[in-house]
Amino acid sequence: MEKKLFIEDIEEITEHDPEALNMLKRRAMIGVGLILFFMLVILSRFWYLQINQGDHYRKLSENNRVRIRSVPPPRGHIFDRQGRKIVTNRPSFNVSLIREDSFDIDDVLKRLSVVLHEDIGVLWERIRKGSDTPRHIPITLKEDVDWETLAYLENNKYKFSGVRIGVQPVRVYHYGDLAANTIGYIGEINKQQLEADQAGVYEGGDLIGKRGLERLREEDLRGEKGSNSTEVNARGFEQQQLKNVDPLPGRDITLTLDAELQTAAEQYMAISDKAGAVVAIEVETGRLLVAATAPAIHLEEFIGGISKKNWNALLENTKHPLLNKVVQSAYPPGSAYKIVTAFAGLTEGVIDLNTTFYCPGHYYFGRRLYRCWKHSGHGTVDIKRAITESCDVFFYQVGQRLGVDRLAKYAKKLGLGEHSGVELEHEKAGLVPTKAWKRKRYKEKWHEGETLSIAIGQGFNIMTPLQISLMTAAIANGGKIYKPQIVEKVTTPDGEVIEQLVPQLVSELSKREKSYLPIIQEGLFGVVQGKRGTARNVRIEGITIAGKTGTAQVVRLSQYKGLKEQDIPYKYRDHAWFTCYAPADNPKIAVTVLVEHGLHGGSGAGPIARIVLKKYFEKYLREQAEKEALETIKKDV
Repeated sequence: MEKKLFIEDIEEITEHDPEALNMLKRRAMIGVGLILFFMLVILSRFWYLQINQGDHYRKLSENNRVRIRSVPPPRGHIFDRQGRKIVTNRPSFNVSLIREDSFDIDDVLKRLSVVLHEDIGVLWERIRKGSDTPRHIPITLKEDVDWETLAYLENNKYKFSGVRIGVQPVRVYHYGDLAANTIGYIGEINKQQLEADQAGVYEGGDLIGKRGLERLREEDLRGEKGSNSTEVNARGFEQQQLKNVDPLPGRDITLTLDAELQTAAEQYMAISDKAGAVVAIEVETGRLLVAATAPAIHLEEFIGGISKKNWNALLENTKHPLLNKVVQSAYPPGSAYKIVTAFAGLTEGVIDLNTTFYCPGHYYFGRRLYRCWKHSGHGTVDIKRAITESCDVFFYQVGQRLGVDRLAKYAKKLGLGEHSGVELEHEKAGLVPTKAWKRKRYKEKWHEGETLSIAIGQGFNIMTPLQISLMTAAIANGGKIYKPQIVEKVTTPDGEVIEQLVPQLVSELSKREKSYLPIIQEGLFGVVQGKRGTARNVRIEGITIAGKTGTAQVVRLSQYKGLKEQDIPYKYRDHAWFTCYAPADNPKIAVTVLVEHGLHGGSGAGPIARIVLKKYFEKYLREQAEKEALETIKKDV
C-alpha cells in the first residue's frame, strides 16, 4: 500500500511539479558524485601505497619479519717496508645479550656472572648503558672470552636465553709497541664521531681509528661491513637463518718504516730509560725509515678500551708518552743550528773559506760576556774547524754579521720553522724568529744580543726532530728538500696497488747556494771522523759518518752552576742532539736523535744514532768483513 502511494506521489510530482523533480535529480547526481569522489580517493591511496611507495613498505614489512645485523669487517693489515707484519687481526669472541630474546634477564645475568667471572653489578651497568638502543640490538657483556668459556656457553644455550656469541676482529701487534705513537690505536666509536658520520657508515659499538695512522688511514683500513639475516616470528624470536653477506676486509698498508731499525732505536731508548725521539730518513727520497718516540704508549692497554687508571697514568707521566715527539714536540736545536749559521754566512759572503776568528773561550758583545762551551778556548779557528769542534765564539761573530732576519731566511731554505707535510698527527711548525715576529708577539724590538744566542741554536729557536733530520738530509743530498713520507703503498685485499709512494721534491737550493755545501760537509765529516771531533765515539769501522752534536739549554739557573751534572735535577738538565748522515762520501741515510735532558749530544744521543747506522749497514759491514777475511787468507796462502 505504501509503495503504491510512493509511486503515485512520483507520478504526481512528474505531472504537476517539474521543479521538485529537478531538485531530486540534482540530489541524486550529488550523491553519485560523492560516491565517485570517495572511490577515487581510495583508489588513489591504494595506488600511492601499493605502487608509488610499494618498495618502501615492502622493506618495512620485511624488516618486521627479517632481522638484519651487520658483521664487522677485518681491518687492513700494516706491514713494514720489507713486508714484515706489524699489525694484523685475530678473532675475538664476545658475549652479548639480546634483551628481546631473553625470557628472564635477571636470572640470565646471575648465571653469566659466575661463568664470566664478572660482578653482576658490572653486567647490569652494561645493560643500562645500552638501554637506549632497540631491544633486538646485542649489548656486549664481555669481550675476548677464552675457549673454555666459549665451549660452555655453546653447550648450555638453553640456560642462557638471549645470550649470543659474536666474533669481532681485534688487532695483533707482532712487534709489541713498535712505532706505537705513529701507528696509533683503535677504540669504540663515540657519540661525537657518530654524529659526524654523514655517510652512515658506522653504528654504535663499532671500532674506529682513534689515533695515529689508524685514524688518519681509517677510510683505507676499515673495510666494508657484511650482514647476517635471520627470520623472526611475531614476537621477535629468531626462527631461521636467511641470507648472509660476507664483509670485505680493509686495505693493507705498507709503511716506509724498517721494523728492525725501529726496534733497534726503541730498544736502546727503553733500556737506557731515555725520553726523546729518533728519526731516520732516506736522503734521496724522503722515506721515513725510523720514527721512534720514547717512552711509547702500550698498545695492548687500548684493546677493548683503556682503563681510567691507565689513562690517568699516561696523562700524569712527566715524560709525556702520549706525544709523538718526532713531530709534536719542539726543542731548541742547540749547536745543530750552527749548520744554518755556517750556510748563511758563506752564502751571504760575510765569511769565506779563509775567514778566521780567535776564540779565547768567551766573547764580549756590548756589556755582556758570551761564553764558549770550551772555557779554555779553541784558539784561531776557520769555518771547517768551527763546525768540527763546535766553537761558539766563531758562530757568535758570524751571527752578529748576518743579523737574525738573514739567519731566518736560510733556516727556512733548509726546511726549518715550517710544517713538513708528513702524514703524522698534529705536526708542530717549530719557530724561526725574526724581528717582525718579536715585534708582533711581544710588542718589543729585537736586541742584537739575542742574535748571538740564535746563531748557536738557543734563544727563541725551536725545532722538531723531524725538521732537523730534513735539514741534515738536505746537506747530505746536495740541497734538496723532500716531503717526508711514511706510507709506501696501499693495496686492496686482492693485492691491487691503489696508492704507491712517489718521492716529492718540495724545494731545492740554487746552484750558487749548493756550491757552499761541500765546505759544510767537510766540517761535519770532521765531527765524527776527525781527531778533535765532538762525536768521535760514534765512529763505525768501515763506514764514514758526517754529523753534528748539539746541547740545548733548557733553563739557565745560577743555583746549579758548578754542580756536577748528575746532581742537577732531571728536568733542568740540557737536551742532547746528534744528527748525521752516512756514508759521508755517498749518503744513503740521515739519522737524528734527541734525548730529553740527555746533557751532551756526543755521549747522550750519539750512541743511539750509531746503533741505528750499524743495523742499517749490517749486511754491508758483514760483506766487507768477509771480504777482508778472504783477502787475509789469500795472503797467508
